[in-house]
This record gives sequence, structure tokens and C-alpha cells, in this order.
Amino acid sequence: MEIGNQSLVTEFILSGFSIPPQLRAMLFPVFLIIYLITLLANSLIIAVVQTNPRLHSAMYFFLCNLSFLDLCFLTTDIPICLKGFLLEKNTITYSGCVTQMYLGFSLGVTQCFLLAVMALDRYFAICNPLNYQRLMSRVACIKICITTWTSGFLISVVHVSFTVTVPFCGHNEVNHVVCEVAAVLRLACIDTRLIEAVISGVGVVVLLVPLSLIIFTYLHIIATILRMPAASGRQAFSTCCSHLMVVTLFYGTTIVMYMSPRSMISADSEKVISLFYGLVTPALNPLIYTLRNKEVKGAVKNLCIRNKDWQRCEDGVLRENQKV
Repeated sequence: MEIGNQSLVTEFILSGFSIPPQLRAMLFPVFLIIYLITLLANSLIIAVVQTNPRLHSAMYFFLCNLSFLDLCFLTTDIPICLKGFLLEKNTITYSGCVTQMYLGFSLGVTQCFLLAVMALDRYFAICNPLNYQRLMSRVACIKICITTWTSGFLISVVHVSFTVTVPFCGHNEVNHVVCEVAAVLRLACIDTRLIEAVISGVGVVVLLVPLSLIIFTYLHIIATILRMPAASGRQAFSTCCSHLMVVTLFYGTTIVMYMSPRSMISADSEKVISLFYGLVTPALNPLIYTLRNKEVKGAVKNLCIRNKDWQRCEDGVLRENQKV
């Protein structure tokens, strides 16, 4: 197989976690249940936002995008992780590995930008409420999201293109649970320090620019809230709390993963962190937004009530048909 330079590798072996097979078999159903519940929870948020007219605002439009992004994250990484719990030798094709690296980084970059956009939405809503409807109209939100997703996938082309041109010369065991760029580059049979420096530089910019925007907007939000009456200030800040918790979870793990010196993070720690922001963070996001948001909780309850009423109606019709 030839991709870029002459490569003797046609597939990679993902080493996964260094734990006994019996423990892997016990962990599989646990992570499978979390995975399925997370898929259901994020799908439910999308359904609730789309079906409830009261939630057709910019804030919930971006929340819907975040839930869809989490679904994509889960689908990209978690199935191959679950496969690793079951198999002694978890393999993935070269093209599959490159695809996973590209999608994983693209979705990560998109989430960085999307969280910054959500902070900007709260900034306009609290600091510039008179112009909020104009600045965050439906058309403007759609354009912002298209730009966010497109930017994430374009930046990732540069990021992953360095990896696919590297020769591996037969070394194919990736010490990770998924195909992660840094772990794959360790298998190269050339000096990759310059490539790693460029990739790290791109990663730092992608992380720090949106994070700086988030910090800037929240400084202004807090300054504005402090000038409000106490009740209005608490209500305004309550709409930001869920977003701040998600930002802390996501950026906390990614900064540790991509900005800490490699000597400070072991391979096993990288695997745990990767699994955390690949599964745990998408699992916590729906809980954070539903538990702290009365409108979302109310919409979920109404959707469940409507489904129960619809089921009772269907059951009644079925019983009447049976009597006839």
C-alpha cells in the first residue's frame, strides 16, 4: 500500500488499555451502556429543540449543534474502543486510521469554535440585548454554524496531511485506544520532531484563540451582571452556568492532553484522557444542560407526556378495533 512515501503498513494494531482480558470483558457492558445512553440523551435534546417552538432561539440552536457534534464524536471513536475491550488484537486499516484521525481532530476543532460561538451568543444576549435579535437571527446562526463546521474540517486537512506522508516501515502497533496523531507519529521511521512541532503549534492556536474569546466575553458578561439588580443578575448568569461547566470539562481535558509536556503524561494517562473527552464529556453535556435548564427540562417532560398520550391513543384505537 502506498500513501505519500513508501509505506509497508496496511493496518494498525491498537494496543488499548493494559488490563487483563477478564477486566476488559467486565468493562465492555459498562461502557456500552454509557455509550447507548449518551446517544439517546443527545438525540433527545436534538428532538426536543426541533419540536418545541419555545426553544427555537439562538442559544438552543447552538445547543442542538453541540449535541449533534457529540453524536459525531461518539460514532467516530467509541465503537473502535468498545471493539478493543472484546478483542485481543484490535486492528484498524490504514485508511480507517487516517479517517479516524481526521474526523476526530475536525470535530475537536469544531467544538472549540462552537463553544466560543456559544459564549459570544451569551455576550450579545446579556451585554447588548437591544440588538440581540438582529445579531443572532436565524440566518446569522446558520451562517455562523456553517463557518464553524467548515473551518474545523479545513484546518484538520493541514493537521492530518503531515501524518499521511510519513513512512512507518512495518511498525504498526499504536499505543492508544484510537488512532491519535501523536501516538501514530511515534511509529514513524524518520525524525518527526519538526512535524510534531508544527502539529502542536496548530493545536495550541486552535485551543487558545477560542478560549481567549470565551474568557474575554465572560469578563464582559460578569462586569455587566455586577451592574444589574441582584435578581436580574442571578437570572442572567444562570443561563451561562451550563456553558461554563461544559467549557471547563472540554478545555480542561484537551489542554492537559495537547499542551502538557509529553514527559509529564504517560501513555496510559493519554488513553484515559482520550476516553474521557470522547465518551464522558458527551455523556455529561446533556445532563448539565437539562439539569440546570428549566426550559429544556420542561420541554423534555412535555415531549414524554405527548408520547405517552399518543401511545394511550394508539392502544385505545387498537382495543376498539379488536372489539369490532
